[in-house]
Amino acid sequence: MPDAATVKGRATRARIIGGAAEVLREQGVAFTTLDDIRGRTGTSKSQLFHYFPAGKDELLLAVARFEADRVLEDQQPHLGQLDSWESWQQWRDVVVERYERQGDHCPLAALFLQVGRSHPGARAIVSELMHQWQQQLARGMRALRSNGLVSPALDVDRAAAALLAGIQGGVTIMMSTGDSTHLKAALDTGIEHLRASAGEPTAT
Repeated sequence: MPDAATVKGRATRARIIGGAAEVLREQGVAFTTLDDIRGRTGTSKSQLFHYFPAGKDELLLAVARFEADRVLEDQQPHLGQLDSWESWQQWRDVVVERYERQGDHCPLAALFLQVGRSHPGARAIVSELMHQWQQQLARGMRALRSNGLVSPALDVDRAAAALLAGIQGGVTIMMSTGDSTHLKAALDTGIEHLRASAGEPTAT
């Protein structure tokens, strides 16, 4: 990518992506034009195509990766420190708060609808996000196991996959209904399952 390897080039590209993400969150993907993004980021048409030669779809993919990274960043530092029941509860609360704040508008989902679910770049971004998220959950479960807080026999990878699936299902229902009950239930049940594996008392 032209100039992307230079410090100035990387900064300019990041500024365009960040500005585009702001516009897309405010206006929605369907109602955002390249002119809107240029106006927000203070870039010319030639500069925009310099960094994104394939045009809007390439920029949208870059914004999708930016939004995917934010999903994990918004859960930090708790997601990276899941070594106690207190830290798991704090992470749970952060996840609920994040998606309740987001409401029924998911920038990431809207971006994928725009560029097409069959686009290999979009599929790769989703796969990478889910892989990283599941890996961090599994790492937290291993930390619990090392601290003697869950059963040594716990299938960490399977438990992490199930918890992530529950979160995604809860988020989908919340986006359709505006109700976070199912998301909270998925998180609480997943954590209760972990505690029960070592005979820990669960919340009532």
